[in-house]
Amino acid sequence: MADRKTAVIAYDHTELLDVACITTPLYLANLIGRLSDPYQVQVVSLYGAPIRCDTGLTLQAHGAVEHLLGPLDTLIVAGGVGHLRAADSEPLLRHVRRLADSSRRVASACTGATILAAAGLLDGKRATTHWRFAADLVRKFPEVTVDPDPIFIRDGSVATAAGVTSALDLTLAFIEEDHGVGLSSQVARDLVTYLQRPGNQAQMSMFTATSGEGSEIVHAAVAFITSTWTTISPSRRSPITWA
Repeated sequence: MADRKTAVIAYDHTELLDVACITTPLYLANLIGRLSDPYQVQVVSLYGAPIRCDTGLTLQAHGAVEHLLGPLDTLIVAGGVGHLRAADSEPLLRHVRRLADSSRRVASACTGATILAAAGLLDGKRATTHWRFAADLVRKFPEVTVDPDPIFIRDGSVATAAGVTSALDLTLAFIEEDHGVGLSSQVARDLVTYLQRPGNQAQMSMFTATSGEGSEIVHAAVAFITSTWTTISPSRRSPITWA
């Protein structure tokens, strides 16, 4: 393909970090890889309205979702505090369904899974979301098999990422899928992050669940494991789990 048209759908009270964890790795992939099929990324909103983020900052949308035409390579719905109101917006859901029909792959970040579920795109699929909102997703959408543990899941052409920064891991997985582990690793190094956490890593990992108190030996052990993990070649880590 000549390019990889990628649309990120955002809305009032979107999580800014969700958007950044998608757009920045793709920008770096273009820059570092000098790709012949670069990612053409647009952040769109309903009516092209400015996107007021959870933090109070405002993003200017590239355009209106209703003006966006397919086919797309990738459609991604961001999460945020405003996800419930967005999931009740039939105009927005209609365009999510329309664009999903002509997209090679569809994804959500964090609570964006609620919007995919409301659009019927997760029916009969295994999906994840931010652990804090997993029970709500189960209650509202019993047709979806919700697994609150992994940081991301891919079921066929639909992928769902868990809380906030897990969108970075999913985006790195997309880059690896499209252009190989070499480029995804270079992007991760530029971002000074994990080379790539596997999708089956738990959201509530030992690195985030440990207490600030306790034995210095325990802290030293956790620090050693954390630093060692980042030096392991991606080919030697646990494989990504696709449903």
